[in-house]
Amino acid sequence: MNSDAPTPAPTYDYLLVGGGAAGLSLAYHLAQEPRLAGKRVLLIEPVAKDRNDRTWSFWTDAPGLFDEAIAHEWHKIAFRSPGFERTFDLKKYSYRTLRGLDFYQFVHRALGARPAQFTHLCAEVADLVNTDTGVQARTTDGQVFTAHYAFDSRPPAIEPQPDTHRYLLQHFVGWEVETTREVFDPQVMEFMDFRGAQHHEARFIYVLPFSSRRALVEYTLFSPTPLAKAEYEAHIVNYLEHTLGLDSSQYQVVAEEMGAIPMTDHPLPARVGARIINLGTRAGRAKPSTGYAFQRIQAQSARVVRALATTGHPPANPTGDKWQFRLFDTLLLDIMQRQGETTRDLFAQLFEHNPVERIFQFLDEKTSWLDNLRIMNSVAAGPFMRSIAQVLRGRPGQR
Repeated sequence: MNSDAPTPAPTYDYLLVGGGAAGLSLAYHLAQEPRLAGKRVLLIEPVAKDRNDRTWSFWTDAPGLFDEAIAHEWHKIAFRSPGFERTFDLKKYSYRTLRGLDFYQFVHRALGARPAQFTHLCAEVADLVNTDTGVQARTTDGQVFTAHYAFDSRPPAIEPQPDTHRYLLQHFVGWEVETTREVFDPQVMEFMDFRGAQHHEARFIYVLPFSSRRALVEYTLFSPTPLAKAEYEAHIVNYLEHTLGLDSSQYQVVAEEMGAIPMTDHPLPARVGARIINLGTRAGRAKPSTGYAFQRIQAQSARVVRALATTGHPPANPTGDKWQFRLFDTLLLDIMQRQGETTRDLFAQLFEHNPVERIFQFLDEKTSWLDNLRIMNSVAAGPFMRSIAQVLRGRPGQR
């Protein structure tokens, strides 16, 4: 044997490209499936996940794989707008929040306990292609890896087509604050507080109260363009000082977060060729009309792992998305893009005329045709009719 011959790249069963919510969720789902315990998995992520860079929140009516890592949960939510406000008992649901660092550490501990199954590499994938026998990944430093299937959760590279699709962002800045007096109700999270000026966009305050003196307060928008950071912060200060009645000496900022989540009906394919499956935002898992992604990521991970364990192959349809809910998303995006300030009234009508369970089921894309009809009948028809006309013309609405 020639000892100078290059060592062939190792062959893995599954290659996971990206170690954020989608990549690590799929890895953890794989680790929990006994029928796949003999599979070799390579996880490649560009940087180590060693800081709390984000928070995921979601509602659920069932136990989840990451319950041990949940930071907090609530059983009541509040919706507020100038003409309507109500606090809702979530009944069978709870609203939960999960800190990024807790999630990363939880998953990496589980993967580290299975060294024969999982290999972890910090590198950036420059090229990922289908081959005759599987997939090949090449990193920016020249390493080459092969596998039977790849699961790609890198952020999508979207070339906007504004004449045919809609492009918005859910963008936000959040302050975790501590106060010197009790101003938060720790039993009630503020789901949407639309009482502030809308400025021709959808703008609201979102609050996760961890105690009566500590909460995450976010200023969130659904609009095409992010603001200067100081503008978000000015609205948070206004909420703290005018809505809650604090002065600047009565609170301190202990942590910050900011982000921008794509909200678009631009096609985001769930697979590329025969053996590359897209995950996360790359596969449209951020719901176009709300930006919520975590539970949609879990549903896709469960669907993929179930098929791998049962058939040895990923499912032909990796997401299971239904066309009618894609249409609903497109219509709401069109309204937001065309006349964003009406979003406040539509959400107010939605919460005023429907039980919260139906709203959550609708946003989870689990409602029946009858409940979809009830939802649509509960909100003003005019904005949707104009957006239906835009969809039929094949052109997004414009202000």
